[in-house]
Amino acid sequence: MNWDRIQGGWKQAKGKVKEKWGKLTDDELTEIDGRKDQLLGKLQERYGYTREQAERELEQFNSSYE
Repeated sequence: MNWDRIQGGWKQAKGKVKEKWGKLTDDELTEIDGRKDQLLGKLQERYGYTREQAERELEQFNSSYE
């Protein structure tokens, strides 16, 4: 699955993102607005992930998103 599906349904996806990465605030999720690069940056900032680690986490999330 590609990121376009998550981005297109961001309002629904936000809940699942919040479940997985609870440190992200509602304001941050609204600001991210489905943009993958923004989410990668916030994951790095909040969780101390490297860029590669954040990308792996997102890829796992993306493949499990339904």
